[in-house]
Amino acid sequence: MKVRAVEIEPARVAYLRHTGPFGPALGEFWRDVVGPWMQANGLAQRVTYGVAMDDPGITPPEKCRYDACVEIGHDDPAPPPAALATIPGGRYAVVDYYGAPSGIGEVWQAFYSEALPAAGLASRPGPCFERYAADFRADPQSGEFACELFIPID
Repeated sequence: MKVRAVEIEPARVAYLRHTGPFGPALGEFWRDVVGPWMQANGLAQRVTYGVAMDDPGITPPEKCRYDACVEIGHDDPAPPPAALATIPGGRYAVVDYYGAPSGIGEVWQAFYSEALPAAGLASRPGPCFERYAADFRADPQSGEFACELFIPID
């Protein structure tokens, strides 16, 4: 796993929150709720983020919070029922992911527990997130997709 350190600017986002187990439910949330909301509000073809607000390894599944975010302009309001937030800027460790939705949890675990320390990097408080390109597409046959995984670092 190739880890790179990057500096990013803060990103203003509108988000919809899912509370409950992660896994397949998150894909359904994007497909059934977030995607139609983005289309209805002219937000398609923008950079999106998936932000796990809780660690599913220690938080009960029914209490896990996940924010599906889309970048919006500096002065744009959040289209209802979304709320506004900022993806914090700063220094992050990043790895590229390409694969099935079912494999991303294992890659997150390996990134945090193995690859980050092996790269000589230490995490700092702040949200970990996935960033999806504005032209995001999942393979219609396999469901495989590409994104970047971000962990805040010192």
